[in-house]
Amino acid sequence: MTAVADAVASALGQHGARHVFGLMGDDTAVLTSAVRSAGISYHDARHENTAVAMAAGYSRTGGGLGVCILSRGPGLTNAITAAVNAQRGPGHVLVVIGDGPTRPPARVLGPDYKALDIVSLAAALDLPLIRPASSATVLPGVAEAVELTRRHGLALLALPGDLAEVAGPGEPTADPGEPAVGTGIAEPGPPRAAALTAAATVLAGAERPLIVAGRGAWAAGARDAIVDLAERTGAVVSCTLGAKDMFAGYAFDAGLIGSFSHVSGRRAMAQADIVLAFGAGLNKFSTVRGTALPDVPLIHVDTAGEHIGRYHPADVAVVGDARTVARDLLTAIDAGAFAKPLHSAATRAALADRTEPYEDVSNSRTVDPRALLERLDRVLPRQRAVVSDAGNFFGFVPSRISVPDPDHFMLSSDFSAIGLGLGHALGAAFARPATTTVLFVGDGGLLMSLGDLETLARSGLPVIVVVMNDGGYGAERHFLESRGVSGSIAAFPSTEFADLAGSWGIEAHTVCSSADLDALGDTLDGRQDPLLLDCRVSPAVVAPFLNS
Repeated sequence: MTAVADAVASALGQHGARHVFGLMGDDTAVLTSAVRSAGISYHDARHENTAVAMAAGYSRTGGGLGVCILSRGPGLTNAITAAVNAQRGPGHVLVVIGDGPTRPPARVLGPDYKALDIVSLAAALDLPLIRPASSATVLPGVAEAVELTRRHGLALLALPGDLAEVAGPGEPTADPGEPAVGTGIAEPGPPRAAALTAAATVLAGAERPLIVAGRGAWAAGARDAIVDLAERTGAVVSCTLGAKDMFAGYAFDAGLIGSFSHVSGRRAMAQADIVLAFGAGLNKFSTVRGTALPDVPLIHVDTAGEHIGRYHPADVAVVGDARTVARDLLTAIDAGAFAKPLHSAATRAALADRTEPYEDVSNSRTVDPRALLERLDRVLPRQRAVVSDAGNFFGFVPSRISVPDPDHFMLSSDFSAIGLGLGHALGAAFARPATTTVLFVGDGGLLMSLGDLETLARSGLPVIVVVMNDGGYGAERHFLESRGVSGSIAAFPSTEFADLAGSWGIEAHTVCSSADLDALGDTLDGRQDPLLLDCRVSPAVVAPFLNS
């Protein structure tokens, strides 16, 4: 027999946990120690929100099951924002929290200041919760909670503190199954022949098709099949933010759709006479409330029928895997010997010009965020993973910072929260320590998670923190000013982030111009440790999505 904590730690390892993140309390300290003893790397954060974000970033980057261990009561409530954010994202996160004792204490010495109705809290937030009530139900509870992460993205596992040190059920003997890295969604069957025929017929009648690929298309490995289909049909391809840079290098790539698009891409999209969407939700953020798509017939392909037409009406629905459907459509069109227009040289030339005219408002004190990001795109390591927090600055990041493929881009605000980017970047860096991770974060967002700069310093990971410092909450400032109200309430005194980072031993520089970046020389290349750039950006530039 062994302690329950040891058995849980062993079970987590068997379920695929290689790194565990957290912030311990008296009710989880024994479990945290057991995790380390089980050979699993454990990483402390300085705030629970960051700890959960680290687990989410780790999982989203391909690390498998993301595990976070937190104390009960305030430990959980501190982490709620990150937990809801993680559930809405694409990863698989298990949050293990302490719980009240299974039996009342012999003597009550005072109120339980950590008491919390976690059942009601979890139900209100729609977070799956497992609460083993005895040592015999702990390991089945672990397995059930892990399975819930497959289906819901995140699950809570509440372990009573008085179980952690008691004799447990022994080492787990049952096979816990594969690590929770799947989607929890059943593989779709072959697309219906009638749906394929309808889609092929509509597509064959188009002269200027537009293909929109989302994250689902990238996850299905459909890039090459979609490019082949585009070549055959004369289609221009584009992608949503979830599939950013999926078609990079292809001559007829119109780039991102929506607020992050460029002029020539928008022009090509507007001229389309049919839209074919693969694995894209087409929500209001992707389509700027539908205005980014022309009012033409839409063929919508997705593995889940309930996702088709959910946010944007579809004329033809095809339920199936994106790669399979693209190949089947190509076969159907070839079999029909449809005459299709070829890509024109004019279209190629138009899409090659991605310049976005703007008036550079850089001065001696601040740099235009657009000019800064264009320069950073040229000098940052080419093989990089990019994580972005949210804020006004984010309106310029996707269109000006490139990544090797969609797996190397992550947005940390699935709950529209700021301040979770540093945790996601740390988790991503633990999953891919050989790749430089670049975090773009506003000064407001970084101030929310400032204590975890120390976590970054302690990790020693190659994370470049680019602070888009506009001296306030930029999005809120512009929101107020657009309504004729002074935005001064959203401004705050300047923070010397370089000095703060330096106090923890992180190399840091203040950047007020492109020349300051040039002066860094090869500082950004081949980094093996953290770096922070406090970039003073102009607060006058409004992100396009704020005007949408």
